[in-house]
Amino acid sequence: MSPLVRVALVVVVLGLATALGALWRAPNGRVSPVAPAVLAAAGADPAHDETTTARLTTSDIDAALGSRATFVQLSSEVCTPCRRTHAVLAAIAGERNDVSHVDLDVATHLDLVRRFDVMRTPTILLLDGRGAVVGRMSGATDRRQALDALDAGCPVIA
Repeated sequence: MSPLVRVALVVVVLGLATALGALWRAPNGRVSPVAPAVLAAAGADPAHDETTTARLTTSDIDAALGSRATFVQLSSEVCTPCRRTHAVLAAIAGERNDVSHVDLDVATHLDLVRRFDVMRTPTILLLDGRGAVVGRMSGATDRRQALDALDAGCPVIA
């Protein structure tokens, strides 16, 4: 194989790896509405406005809900992005008395993993003050993304 063909092959492989990496990282930390199929599986009834969103209670998450919002983080023990995301969400909850953060281990909360079809960690469910799931983030989440999700899903009502 000629040196020119080898260089071209390396360039193609690197380009493909870069493109695949960008596709994999693109959804990290972005808030998305909870899918209707997930809501239905979680017990929500789309025929009624009050129950169109799944709800979590203090007994579901073993912690008190924030009056404005709660970040429910589903993590695994060996997940490095989970630790970074935990630090970000804990800092936000520490700065705001109306926001709380709960970090749950997926191994001990398989009911929530199944209920919300969690496929990767960290997965963050954003709850409003009543415990309704208003958004979902997956993958590493930075401060800006978490604050944007909070403002979009649980705006401050004056």
